[in-house]
Amino acid sequence: MTGTRFDLAIIGAGPGGYVAAIRASQLGMKTAIIEREHLGGICLNWGCIPTKALLRTSELYNAMRRASEFGLACDNVRFDIARVVERSRKVATRLSNGVAYLMKKNKIAVIDGTARLKGAGAIAVIGKSGEALADVEAGHIIVATGARARTLPGLEPDGRLIWTYKEAMVPASFPKSLLIVGSGAIGIEFASFYRSLGAEVTVVEMLPRVLPAEDAEISDLARKAFTRQGIAIHTGTRVEHLVKGTDSVTATLRKEDGSTADIIAERVILAIGITGNVEGLGLEAQGVKIEKGHIVVDKWCRTGAPGLYAIGDVVGPPWLAHKASHEGVLCVEKIAGIDGVHPLDKTAIPGCTYSAPQVASVGLTEEKARATGHELKVGRFPYSANGKAIALGETEGVVKTIFDAKTGALLGAHLFGAEATELIQGFVIAKTLETTEAELIAAIFPHPTLSEMMGESVLDAFGRTIHI
Repeated sequence: MTGTRFDLAIIGAGPGGYVAAIRASQLGMKTAIIEREHLGGICLNWGCIPTKALLRTSELYNAMRRASEFGLACDNVRFDIARVVERSRKVATRLSNGVAYLMKKNKIAVIDGTARLKGAGAIAVIGKSGEALADVEAGHIIVATGARARTLPGLEPDGRLIWTYKEAMVPASFPKSLLIVGSGAIGIEFASFYRSLGAEVTVVEMLPRVLPAEDAEISDLARKAFTRQGIAIHTGTRVEHLVKGTDSVTATLRKEDGSTADIIAERVILAIGITGNVEGLGLEAQGVKIEKGHIVVDKWCRTGAPGLYAIGDVVGPPWLAHKASHEGVLCVEKIAGIDGVHPLDKTAIPGCTYSAPQVASVGLTEEKARATGHELKVGRFPYSANGKAIALGETEGVVKTIFDAKTGALLGAHLFGAEATELIQGFVIAKTLETTEAELIAAIFPHPTLSEMMGESVLDAFGRTIHI
């Protein structure tokens, strides 16, 4: 393929790129997508989807161990890590194949190879051996190359003793002990998975609390729950250095007060954030600005170079698949000149952590809401007072809602407990529709459901809760 002309070319086929390609095709654009590795990107192949398959295994394993609570007998519960990993990989493959089907269905040209910008509207596609595969021309180009795990000096992964998320998803054998560096969503999810299956897990976080992006109250509740499960948590602590042994790693931890301690773990997982895949694309030659490893864009995902756009993880936080997909759609619709396109509202992006229990949120934390000058009304409703949660045997958790006291505007919602990652969407819709407490109080929540806690939390914020 040489000298091929398209209306839109997209570099990267992750959840930002492939969704942008589909929307462009729907709008009548001749579209190509260039991918050097896997359709579906990190999310489908090494992130969101396969990790949820692993976590489903640990969830069921825990439920089976609690069988007697529900009048059931389930003796000698065990797991086969090879089959656990195999199922996770099959799930990922199925989803990646699904993206290939969608590309074909929408008549999107898929070009395998590595892309490099040659100039305005021009891309060279290069093979794995450095050979030239294609020259692509396009009126518009979207960079959706995603990101990769960050590393720190002295903590470089080696794929054997020191893992990134990739190695953590496909262990050849189950480690008896783990040190996880970083307590964001990725670190905490791996902590939950491995601890649920019996590993001794230690989590180290430089910041003062775990899940530092979440509401402080929710973070505190989560820490207490994880500690009760046997996860050792060290906040305000950094890993000073690692010493690799034959089949273990000795880590020196340094606290803020200067004190140090050594711990030994069979494996270390690095979960200290990600950095954008900006190298080798020829971005600088196009005048694209890069800051802290990410491409700088405006509210319409424009880079500043004519006809060149960027979306998803490569443009910075929050590093979430659904944020990337949303950016892909709004970027394409803006290119197409559709009326009524809205820029991304970051306060309406939900965040989810699939730990046990789960954590989910949207909007401002209580701390940030107060810092921005709002007078607040804050409501809470515990899982322990909800009939469905009691019936499920999942009574740990809370639903927290934050409103502007003067206008009743929903500023934020923060959930900790079973199915929090599903429940949060109700608040996402409410926030997107600029809902006030009046509409939420008027809404009828079905009984018996976990969703009733959402309504009760709103009632609590305004002194009207019924069931506590």
